[in-house]
Amino acid sequence: MNVNTLRIVGFLEGLSFLLLLFIAMPMKYIWDNPLWVKYVGMGHGLLFILFLVILIVVCQRMKWSIHMFVLGFIASILPFGPFVFDHKLKKSIQP
Repeated sequence: MNVNTLRIVGFLEGLSFLLLLFIAMPMKYIWDNPLWVKYVGMGHGLLFILFLVILIVVCQRMKWSIHMFVLGFIASILPFGPFVFDHKLKKSIQP
């Protein structure tokens, strides 16, 4: 696993979170259709866990400080956070 894998999974995790918040949740609470939350929520949960596991591995392999891990973790629980974190990752790997 490398930084590019982390960036891809982070993008998918961020996208799944936005789908959950802005599509699935309104479908459940406005139109009484909880099916979207079930599937999008499950996908988001799996991507969230995968992102954290990959983040731990990449932090160890790249010898990043705990600060970088904490930033990644906080980014993963905030809407649009993974996209901001991706920008930081992109800047950190450019020569």
